[in-house]
Amino acid sequence: MKLAPHLHRIGNDIVAAYLIVTDEGVTVVDAGLPGHYGDLVRELKSLGLTPADVKGVVLTHGDSDHIGFAERLRRDQGVPVYVHEADAERARTGEKGKVEMPPMKLGPTVGFFAYALRKRAMPTKYVTEVVEVHDGDVLDLPGSPVIVGMPGHSAGSIAVYSQTADAVFVGDALTTRHVLTGRAGLQPAPFTDDPAEALESLDRLAGLQASWVLPGHGTPWRGSPADVAAEVRKSAA
Repeated sequence: MKLAPHLHRIGNDIVAAYLIVTDEGVTVVDAGLPGHYGDLVRELKSLGLTPADVKGVVLTHGDSDHIGFAERLRRDQGVPVYVHEADAERARTGEKGKVEMPPMKLGPTVGFFAYALRKRAMPTKYVTEVVEVHDGDVLDLPGSPVIVGMPGHSAGSIAVYSQTADAVFVGDALTTRHVLTGRAGLQPAPFTDDPAEALESLDRLAGLQASWVLPGHGTPWRGSPADVAAEVRKSAA
């Protein structure tokens, strides 16, 4: 789905991934679930492109519903997969600490897990090799993505900022749709390692100039990153 001239989304409001599309090729931000690979191929085909045009995958963190088809692109096309050094092991093995089970409602929770199964969430396709990145890095990829450290959801959670795409991709630093309750609107994401740290990290969005704030779960948000951060805090109060 085209959002803007250089910006496309695959997946849906349950689980989403994004494409930064330029004349130099495509950068994929997050890789959803393994079954989203077919969505990726179809979206690229609609643009007259193929997976060979993908130059890199940037993961906002290493959770299973964000690394989905990254290993397939790495293995089949030689596409490098970038992840913050603090989440590298998470992306390679799934290793992470335990988090408190968040509130849930039956319908949305069943819907989330049913969708995950349809998109072949099991078994998880971990990423064999990753390129570790750090806060402040500017990657030599289409759209010149900038790494913005956003620890909290995980130790290595990041936002990815692209002036070309006029967007900041926030992964699970926040959400616009709680996958377990169905609640819509700007709010903290569930399954967060350190909720207080995640809220503090929202300050990192304030200086970014973008028209789109794009979470891994929920509706794409049109608006200032600074305003978005304020609304998430308000919803958590």
